[in-house]
Amino acid sequence: QVQLVESGGGLVQAGGSLRLSCTASGRTFSSYAMGWFRQAPGKEREFVAGISRYGVNTYYVDSVRGRFTISRANAQNRGYLQMNNLKPEDTAVYYCAARRGGVASTTDEYENWGQGTQVTVSS
Repeated sequence: QVQLVESGGGLVQAGGSLRLSCTASGRTFSSYAMGWFRQAPGKEREFVAGISRYGVNTYYVDSVRGRFTISRANAQNRGYLQMNNLKPEDTAVYYCAARRGGVASTTDEYENWGQGTQVTVSS
């Protein structure tokens, strides 16, 4: 198991930027692929971005491609989600998740989750 803690959420105006961090502890972070998910009120949790164990491969949902960048620093046991040109529809609780093996895009394929961090984008 790996424990995950997100940080960096907040309130930002449309067009602004935020950088989310995910700090891992408990196991070797490089053993896990990482994903970022988000959940808006009344909606299901959805995949946003994923990154392979050593950062070679990245994946994005179409709605954030070109605006968000996922990255990781295994030596610091950290993952990141840089979010630029934010839109009101990006408002949600953002979660980082980790799984052994490759990147996956569904919630039930991840066994490790953080507690989430709120991102609110005002228009």
